[in-house]
Amino acid sequence: MGSTPWFLESMAADGARVTHRIERLPFSVGRDAGNDLAIESAGLSRRHAELRADDHGGLLIVDLGSTNGTFVNRERLTAPRRLQANDILHFCTAEFRLTHDEVPATGPLTEPPSALTRMVSQNVSQLSQNFVRHEAQFLEFLAGRGMAAAAQPIVDAHGGQLRAYELLGRCSHPELPGSPMHLFMMAAALRREAELSAAFRSYGVAALAPKVPGVAVFVNTHPLETFTDEFFESLHGLLALPGSPQLVVEVHESAVVEVERMRELAARLHSIGVKFAYDDFGAGQARLNELAEVPAHVVKFDMGIVRNLHQASERKQRMVRDLVRMVLELGSVPLAEGVEQEAEAEICRDMGFQLIQGYLTGKPVMVDLLQPPGPAH
Repeated sequence: MGSTPWFLESMAADGARVTHRIERLPFSVGRDAGNDLAIESAGLSRRHAELRADDHGGLLIVDLGSTNGTFVNRERLTAPRRLQANDILHFCTAEFRLTHDEVPATGPLTEPPSALTRMVSQNVSQLSQNFVRHEAQFLEFLAGRGMAAAAQPIVDAHGGQLRAYELLGRCSHPELPGSPMHLFMMAAALRREAELSAAFRSYGVAALAPKVPGVAVFVNTHPLETFTDEFFESLHGLLALPGSPQLVVEVHESAVVEVERMRELAARLHSIGVKFAYDDFGAGQARLNELAEVPAHVVKFDMGIVRNLHQASERKQRMVRDLVRMVLELGSVPLAEGVEQEAEAEICRDMGFQLIQGYLTGKPVMVDLLQPPGPAH
């Protein structure tokens, strides 16, 4: 059929609106260059979604089994849906407004649009060099210049013995911020969050594992990469490194949204001998459903729950105690994160926490300064 009256409107890197005419139907969207609209984003599936004509001359959107979902007005698709002018569409985090020749677009795309959703398709120019300061230096960093890592001990709550290290990304590039948070903000603006996460992990495991043979290494993941094939391929590579690292993948709370995806994740990790932990438990929603249906090896209680727990109300203490008991009954190991005072550690031990992490038992140490543990006595 000929050109349609429909458009997809997106936000370019410089804040200008970019219009993508839907020339024909069906109209495919995804990461592969062969799509009608190809979007450079690691979070998108190769063929993510498709726009189709319905029987009444309208427009349908169909998700093609994507990993990270297609959303209409922030509701995830579970079946084909008829669209209206000015609907807001998200293909993973790539945001568009659907517009029509006869219906003017109204309002901003988001209020305000976040850097994460400023996606640029392959038929639009790349991000402006002026959009992200020090973009060239950031790309140098991803290639290894200034890459660094720190490690924080995780210890037995009762005996204090070292049980694991959590790997933390760091930056020593002279022209970039040292804070991982700021680096991930830059990565979000450049649509390279998964790349940054993988670079931190690869560098850190390679540097840390030979120094701590036999000690588990907790590694962080970004929600955009957690369920991707590329992530599992990277884990295979890490397992083959010198030192044969024992990996524990920390699954961020924001990535845990569906039981079936978590069940598949757990099975895939098990198949390669990698354990997993639920991170930041209790920071947002408790995720009790996922915890019960797909128990993790370790459940890390968020430091916001642990901080000053000894001074908390009786009701909060009872709630935390009940959560710890539930975690234990599911066969998982409860870990108290952010422990800074002996009084906090004492009540955590009393509540049944088995592992502790925090400044009380060990601050992060740069991996290149880390000394291998001495012989046992």
